[in-house]
Amino acid sequence: MKTYSFKSDRKGLAEALAKSKAIGPQISVLFAAPGFFGDKAAEKACADAGLNIIGCSTAGEISAEGVSDDSCSVVAMHFDATEVKVADAGLTGVESSRQAGLSLGQQLIGPNLKSIFVLSPGLHVNGSEFVRGISDAVGKNIVITGGLAGDGTSFSKTHTLLNGKVFEDHAVAFGLYGDKVRVKSGSRGGWKPFGPARRVTKAAGNVLFELDGKPALDLYKEYLGDKAAGLPASGLLYPFAILREEDRQETGLIRTILDVDHKAKSLTMAGDLPQGSLVSLMYADTDSLVDGAGEAAEEANFKNAGSSATLLVSCVGRKIIMGGSVDEEVEAVVNAIGKNSVFAGFYSYGEICPFHQTGFSELHNQTMTITHIAEEDLAA
Repeated sequence: MKTYSFKSDRKGLAEALAKSKAIGPQISVLFAAPGFFGDKAAEKACADAGLNIIGCSTAGEISAEGVSDDSCSVVAMHFDATEVKVADAGLTGVESSRQAGLSLGQQLIGPNLKSIFVLSPGLHVNGSEFVRGISDAVGKNIVITGGLAGDGTSFSKTHTLLNGKVFEDHAVAFGLYGDKVRVKSGSRGGWKPFGPARRVTKAAGNVLFELDGKPALDLYKEYLGDKAAGLPASGLLYPFAILREEDRQETGLIRTILDVDHKAKSLTMAGDLPQGSLVSLMYADTDSLVDGAGEAAEEANFKNAGSSATLLVSCVGRKIIMGGSVDEEVEAVVNAIGKNSVFAGFYSYGEICPFHQTGFSELHNQTMTITHIAEEDLAA
């Protein structure tokens, strides 16, 4: 396996993609600031490069150097004995989430499919249903990772990219096939619950209407106080944890807010929040988030790995919380994985990864999610 990675501004993207051709990549992954898509810089550079590239807009870009804005981060991968296929599917709204996932899965299913890395629009999507659709098509044992595109903290418009085409309403993905490819993943949060447990008394899919019989938005605003004026962005600071019924402890699944409806007094979450479930609000500090990132990387690491590629998807809420210390969670991942790997990633509106308690892929929020890719002859 050969790899190439780079971080660039808009002016340097085309040249850097051209240089990546030296390894003959079968797939490249591009994470770029929203401005790359607004002025078509990414679209033109990728079309001219003539490479298999998937990508998306971000709420911050990740490279081995740390975290940046108004940049792009790319990993290119050449495999010695692994087949790669790409696919895209229209995702025109929340109601089409599962069908879009099914379509992607049906395009990618095949003999020796080992893993799928997928990038979805970050808005107007039910991430839980989307991932469920992919899993229903390919089977629960296939490793599905990726994330929901970002738009800074604007929550206005997100983009995905496949080769030379940019979309606002398509999910894009690549599948890896063969007996040699190895993919390990890890996902951890580091958030802590606070306040009383609340019962979800009315919800439909990823829309939360009532908690303990009270309008969800009204109750949430009480917790946020002055910060409520900044919704939905300020909601990134206080996600919901889904609790176990028997002991009211965390299940490990977190849900964050994508939008609010002041008329319906509801909260739209990135993924399902089942009616009848118990939830509590969460908070975090830099130390706990960095520890979580390190645990995710340890879970995804190959012992004695040779050349490999590591894709990082972290939540924009974590970036906001950590502020100027945000590089620390990237450092924790790089240190755990090691310098034989190349790194690229982004801050997202949702993360996709197998849930460590079940092994089945889920939509996560407020986590650092790692996808570590290598080939057998170079990984122990």
